[in-house]
Amino acid sequence: MIRPPARPAPAGTVYFSLLGPLTAVRDGRPLPLGPRKQRLVLATLLARPNTPVPVDVLTDAVWPDDPPRTARKNLQVYVSAARALLGSDSRDGRDRVVHGCGGYRLTIGEGELDTLRFRSLARAGRAAGERGDLRTAARLLREALDLWEGPPLNDLRDSTGVAEEAERLEARCLTVYEDWAETEIELGRAAVAVDGLRDLVERHPLRERLRVAWMNSLHQSGRQAEALAVYDDYRQLLARELGLEPSPAMAALYRAMLGRGRTVRPAAAGREAAHGTALPAAPRDFTGRREELRELLALLGSPDERVVVVSGPVGSGKSTLALRAAHLLGDGFPDGRFHVQVRREDGSARTPAEVLGELGRLCGVRAPGGSGVPAESAVTAASAETAASAVAADSAVPADATVPAVSQGAADAWQRWLSLHRALIVLDDVPDEAFVRGLLPRSGPSSVVLTARGQLAGLAPVHRIALGALADGEALELLGKLIGPGRLRTDPAAALRIVRACGALPLAVGVGGMRLAVLRHLPLAEYADRLGDPSAALDELVAGDISVRLRMASGWQDLSADDRRALGRLAGPAQEGGFTLDGAMEALGCGERAAIRTVESLIDAGAVTSPAGEVTAHAALYEVPRLLCLYAREREEGRFSPG
Repeated sequence: MIRPPARPAPAGTVYFSLLGPLTAVRDGRPLPLGPRKQRLVLATLLARPNTPVPVDVLTDAVWPDDPPRTARKNLQVYVSAARALLGSDSRDGRDRVVHGCGGYRLTIGEGELDTLRFRSLARAGRAAGERGDLRTAARLLREALDLWEGPPLNDLRDSTGVAEEAERLEARCLTVYEDWAETEIELGRAAVAVDGLRDLVERHPLRERLRVAWMNSLHQSGRQAEALAVYDDYRQLLARELGLEPSPAMAALYRAMLGRGRTVRPAAAGREAAHGTALPAAPRDFTGRREELRELLALLGSPDERVVVVSGPVGSGKSTLALRAAHLLGDGFPDGRFHVQVRREDGSARTPAEVLGELGRLCGVRAPGGSGVPAESAVTAASAETAASAVAADSAVPADATVPAVSQGAADAWQRWLSLHRALIVLDDVPDEAFVRGLLPRSGPSSVVLTARGQLAGLAPVHRIALGALADGEALELLGKLIGPGRLRTDPAAALRIVRACGALPLAVGVGGMRLAVLRHLPLAEYADRLGDPSAALDELVAGDISVRLRMASGWQDLSADDRRALGRLAGPAQEGGFTLDGAMEALGCGERAAIRTVESLIDAGAVTSPAGEVTAHAALYEVPRLLCLYAREREEGRFSPG
């Protein structure tokens, strides 16, 4: 039976449930949802509400192995049936399911879908807990859990695509259950959670947070021996199955119980004995990006998002934004926050095995057999293909060299660790999708932030935050922090020319500010004139060992040879305030279709920016960051020098 939504919808509204078998009711009466393939399409659309779902994703959900030639036509029939079931949007009369850029989008409200109501209640409950209102938190979290009828979409899990969506939904439900149980324990009402925790531990024996809550609930209920047995059973299971040990947080709780001391709060246990934090120092001059930071914090604070890509051109402040968020999210990730630089100092990509080895050392991951996750392992026949696809095309590894690959055991150990812990991983300056696929969590509460120059379009489903130039006011604020607000006020017009000549990119504005901070005698107007000279601007953007030109060179090496040639030819028209598709056709000397492919390839690589709204290819004005334009012109004209 489907429980009605807590927030009532108008009479005649269809209410869908995914937290159990896929079902729908209207005015209390169940509705038929059609044949299995039609239900698979509907389930996939509902699992990603108010978000475009690519046609390929729908196709894979219905025909995972061998779709028929008529697959797209069949999908149209199934989508049409979904439209008829949903009816039109009461607000504007439009269809609820529309096809557009990115695929099919189903528009649905909180009072019509249990997963949306579940998410809303869970967020409200967590917010109440953060305010210290534990009774309200427990009530709201319990209301959310009352919508959970069993394994999500349990009648359609034979479809791999739907099963993946169902596992994500179940992971969210488990996280909320853990939140609720811990809140009840803190309120001194552990007895209400004991039986439910036991049942969930039996179904998810390796989920450590459930075990910790169960231990605490038994201990608080006076069942000391049973609480200690939970730990012993778990320790033996981990050693036998995975070659791992319980986390320091759980071990600390066990020691406290052995000493018959006070009950350790589950959240506190995680914070007190987390694996630790391995983050660079918090950015001191973080400026602007308020909306982007707010969005990133909200995403990482939600159980709905496990992977976020922060993309943007060289010098746009991707790493600074990611680190700022990581430093602000300490309480949300009790098992630690870790930052790993994916590239070497010369800009070349490290191997996936090296990165996984560093993650293993930071997080205390042990591969089966008790050894640490290796930094390298010899390429085997099974892993050679993975290694070849994961190494950046422009890396310095010779073609005939043995490339360090990620062993299957190390990869499995890492995935097991992610599934059992709630940690935040920042992988900084990722070269491409293939590099990180094996490092991203497949299940569990951990989150990963990827920073990349390109869009990493091959990763799905992930949330993307694209960074561009700073607004004038933000760029001036950053410059003022470096040279002093008093000096900035002496010539605000020249200061504005400086930040605009830097393309309003945080890296360039920062380097220019550091240079001016040393050259105290240099008038702002004179420095603005120097930066305004296209032939001298990159020479002026050097401060000690920090060179904007060298950073541009690193980004240039990431581009394919074809993209480099194209960017060199487009740099001229781009310097004049951007270029249109017609301008691209003229500069590239090719037809419309080839020009579109080239420009879109550069957009995907992060070298060209396009309008935020939807416009036709001919109406769009494309832009290249000013300093990248200058660097591309240097390369095109043979004026490049490495300094």
